[in-house]
Amino acid sequence: MENLGKIAIIGSGSWATALAKLTLNNNARINWYIRRPERIADFIKHHRNPVYLSDITFDTHRIDFFSDINLAVSGAKTVVVAVPSPYFKEEAEKITVPMADKNIVSAVKGIVPGDNQIVTDWFASRFGCADNNLLVIGGPCHAEEVALDHLSYLTIGCHDPIKGTNFARSISSSRLKTIVSLDVAGIEYGAVLKNVYAIGAGIIDGMKAGDNFKAMLVCNAIREMRRFIDVAAPMDHERDIDRSAYLGDLLVTAYSIFSRNHNFGAMIGKGYSVKSAMMEMEMVAEGYYGTRCMHDINQEKYNVEMPILNCVYRIIYEGKNPRQAFRAIADTFS
Repeated sequence: MENLGKIAIIGSGSWATALAKLTLNNNARINWYIRRPERIADFIKHHRNPVYLSDITFDTHRIDFFSDINLAVSGAKTVVVAVPSPYFKEEAEKITVPMADKNIVSAVKGIVPGDNQIVTDWFASRFGCADNNLLVIGGPCHAEEVALDHLSYLTIGCHDPIKGTNFARSISSSRLKTIVSLDVAGIEYGAVLKNVYAIGAGIIDGMKAGDNFKAMLVCNAIREMRRFIDVAAPMDHERDIDRSAYLGDLLVTAYSIFSRNHNFGAMIGKGYSVKSAMMEMEMVAEGYYGTRCMHDINQEKYNVEMPILNCVYRIIYEGKNPRQAFRAIADTFS
């Protein structure tokens, strides 16, 4: 693991907390940036995150906490960014130290708002990070199941297979299995789209439209995902969309009780307004923001046929009646 150096975790939510737990399994010390000093004080006092996944206990003597993001990243060689996409840019733009020679690991399952870029592309353009220094963490894996010590799987994407393997080993354990892939951009786009499709699956459940129709949605969603990724992130060889980073992540997000995107969609399907559903959510539903970003990216750059994405967009951004919106695309399913 020597080429990874010290690892810094950026973020304090459930996913950041789960990744910190995994990282400490195989690393003596980590840096951890948590924006609010009072949260750090509570963390150190109680040896647990006071807000997220508070059942996980930490040896806080092995953690160097920082409320200054530049202090956290300056002392690290590898930076794991696990901030919800709506807040990512606000935090990342605080970084003023050189980042080009650091390993950047994106655990952000969303698009950079306003810029409409995947996170690795944003770091490359903002800080001049080389492709081989950019990694991405893909699913299927819920933070809550990591906390429960359930057998879980992650996919690590990196253009440098040795570096990807080394990072995978740095978080692996008997309960966390890792898979290494070269498909960095494809994994990132897939992680955004599966949240959009999970909202659609939730809407179907909220409407009580039935398991048959939801199954058809998921079957068609994975094909829609492949169409988009093959255009937006082409590879030299054929991409296997049935792998866990794509189909697996879609399935767990569309069906799991831990899926905040599914639960957000279910509220919409039950008749909640988008505003009311957002207020009910205790955590960010990434797919709400991802839907607009992916819709805009596709309209402006790729023009791929994406009826499910467009349907979810019309429901949550244009106020289209969910039953009417899904009825309009039902005949496109096959």
